[in-house]
Amino acid sequence: MAAPRRLFDIRRVIGGLFAVYGVILTVTGFLDGSSAIHKAEGVRINLWTGLAMLVVAAAFLVWERLRPADTPDSPDEEPDGSLNA
Repeated sequence: MAAPRRLFDIRRVIGGLFAVYGVILTVTGFLDGSSAIHKAEGVRINLWTGLAMLVVAAAFLVWERLRPADTPDSPDEEPDGSLNA
């Protein structure tokens, strides 16, 4: 029963958001025209920011995977997993 509780772990939500925005910025960075690159003084700022966001997303998701949140037992459950009736 811990899986539904861990579904909305804040690290997973933040990592997912960073991943989505990182992919969007990375694709935008690859497709930037010369005027956008010139405007940023020769730096593909969207590409580099997108890649950095993907690294942060990976860090959050790896952290969530390696150190799962401790979910407290339900007060209705016995230590052996059976329910009180």
